[in-house]
Amino acid sequence: MLLAAVLLLFALVVYITYAVNLLNFPFDYDQGEGFELVDTILFSQWQTPYRNTEIYPFYASNYPPLYHILAAPFVWFFGDAYWYGRLLSFLSTLVTAAAIAYVVHRETQHRWIALFSGLAFLSSNTVYHIGALFRQHISMVMFETLAIVLLAYAFPKQHKRHIALGLLLLVAAGYTKQLAAITAIAVMIWLLLRNPRRGFLWTIAFGVVGSAIFLLLNMATNGEWWRQTIVANVGGINPLQVFDLFLLWLRLHGFLIVLALLMVLYEFYIDRISLFSLWFVTAALLGGIGSGTWGGGDSYFATSIAAMCILSGIFAGRTLQQKWSFPQNHPFFRRILQHRTRYIVSLQRVCWVVIPILYIGYGIATFKMPTYGIVFEQIATVFNLQPNVRGNFYDSATYAVPGYANIGYLTTQADIDAGYRIVELIQNMDAPVLSEEAGFVLAAGREVITNPTQLLNLWRAGQFEGDALIGMIERREFGLIILRAQFYPTPILEAIGQHYERTETIAMNHFEYLILRPKQ
Repeated sequence: MLLAAVLLLFALVVYITYAVNLLNFPFDYDQGEGFELVDTILFSQWQTPYRNTEIYPFYASNYPPLYHILAAPFVWFFGDAYWYGRLLSFLSTLVTAAAIAYVVHRETQHRWIALFSGLAFLSSNTVYHIGALFRQHISMVMFETLAIVLLAYAFPKQHKRHIALGLLLLVAAGYTKQLAAITAIAVMIWLLLRNPRRGFLWTIAFGVVGSAIFLLLNMATNGEWWRQTIVANVGGINPLQVFDLFLLWLRLHGFLIVLALLMVLYEFYIDRISLFSLWFVTAALLGGIGSGTWGGGDSYFATSIAAMCILSGIFAGRTLQQKWSFPQNHPFFRRILQHRTRYIVSLQRVCWVVIPILYIGYGIATFKMPTYGIVFEQIATVFNLQPNVRGNFYDSATYAVPGYANIGYLTTQADIDAGYRIVELIQNMDAPVLSEEAGFVLAAGREVITNPTQLLNLWRAGQFEGDALIGMIERREFGLIILRAQFYPTPILEAIGQHYERTETIAMNHFEYLILRPKQ
């Protein structure tokens, strides 16, 4: 138990180190953070980011508003900055971990396992990656988890206020990110299974509230809400990416997935199906399939990881505390129960070894850390850990799987200096600048033009023509164009290639930023 605690607490130290590092980094770390900040700035100015992308500055967002609304007050006091969005995300992971630990302790009264369950969530490579970013996904997981915990205990006892609060939290999750629809599906099915009449009434109430907000947003944006957040997000699925990410999910979390599945089987065959089990199965299957979409990835497993930590903790805690109950007349257990004392004592002895080993295995499977700096360098030397991803960083998952976020390493002062070098180029330019990342333009005090990934979403959905933007490129009205991943629609990239040429390349955060100027 102590060794498992050391591994999981060390993972927390690495996570905090990563979060602090990002809080001090003033530019995009993950592609798209800058546009999350732009959305936040617009809401702080009582404007919406759901706009017509055919009109200058061709900007729009494909994400719901709640996360940005929560961060908007920080803009009033601190201006344009990344740290407060990243801090909100980091705190969201801590709240989620606390909720997981609460459920496990309530169900088992086992403090060690409750602690392990919360720490296991924070130790996951997926949660580590997105937990400190200025992105809304992990806040959605927090709202989902809180909603599930409230509903799981309130609905059977018909505590109406808690049920209403749980459903409102579920609405909040949906208006943080659309992917929360998966959790909503699991909740609605469970409500109907548990009590069809009351479940149906609560489902109707939930649908009315969610639909009313949706219609108000659509009317307030002249239909752009529907076009930007729904139509633009309909895309195909890459089966190979789904398969590879499922395998990675199993490889990283398999030790606890086994316990979670045992808990699901126990409820399915012996006890009553809990909301936690239905949530886990639904989130794992549908979230895993969704991970193969454009813009998906391993983050789509984050919800199932929260559910996994709850179920595995309940199974482990009940086993160690001998809190299992079996029906006396069950055909499978009738013979076992005849020798109850002997079997239980033997099982208890085995589990006191096996369960800590499973948590130790999980800690090793999800291990990641910098290989330089105080303490980390000494640990890497002792255990002969060699950096296997960008920079001096070890990640047990590596970056070999398509869709796995290629982040997690620490930024340096050289990265910050390179970012400000790009900012200086923008400041020295009188003409507008088209940048694939918004952070440089914001730091230079210029207007952000377009959101490339959203333009690509719309273009793939047949919702973006781009004549006005292409016209500006052909007339060479942009003094600079800054590219990194080249996520613009193909016609935009073709126009850039015809009328602009690369004059400089600046490396920052292990990426190459291409500086393009008009052709002479």
